[in-house]
Amino acid sequence: IARQHGIVVIEDAAQAAGSTYKGRPAGSLGDIACFSFYPAKNLGAIGEGGAVVTDSPAHAERMRTLRDHGSTKKYTHELLGYNYRMEAIQGAALKVKLRKLAAWNTSRNKVAAQYRRVVTGVELIPEAEDGVQNYHIFPALGQRRDDLRRHLADNGIETGIHYPVPAHHQPVFRDLGLGAIELPVTEMVCSREISLPMHPYLTASEIETVATKIGEFAKQ
Repeated sequence: IARQHGIVVIEDAAQAAGSTYKGRPAGSLGDIACFSFYPAKNLGAIGEGGAVVTDSPAHAERMRTLRDHGSTKKYTHELLGYNYRMEAIQGAALKVKLRKLAAWNTSRNKVAAQYRRVVTGVELIPEAEDGVQNYHIFPALGQRRDDLRRHLADNGIETGIHYPVPAHHQPVFRDLGLGAIELPVTEMVCSREISLPMHPYLTASEIETVATKIGEFAKQ
């Protein structure tokens, strides 16, 4: 559809480093793809960072110009750009961590597999059928989500919410009148989603503990 109308497709691969879809790596599906290197991502820098990739020389040149205040040579600005140059120290850290990404993603998939075997009392998101995931987070859908989070916190288990406010309810879009739109699935997920602990170094016993405490809550 985009090709028919001359539209550039920008792929959001922010949290998907190392994932694949139908054999194609994340980052290769659109004309341009964006990755986030925020420290909490599965490939994170030691501070703020990100990258944009493309196989188009024209797009690449335009993005290089935009990231440097719209400048192609010093003190000359062809475009109204931004100060988006990433620090060299972030690139150095990412170069080291990139070598570990495949092993970390394998470990994350093992953690996810154990969660699927032992967790009851919440609804787990099904695995993708056409690709390989990397589990930046491990989401579940729980009844009485906030009470469940408190129960787990009382037992030393930290959880997150990704994300509590749907896009069409965000204040930035208020002038567009999107609040009147009904998206019941989106709103249900935002009200019930809970992110269970997920990182490459979770042990089997720690995962069992999470499952046990969720089970205790579900029986109440």
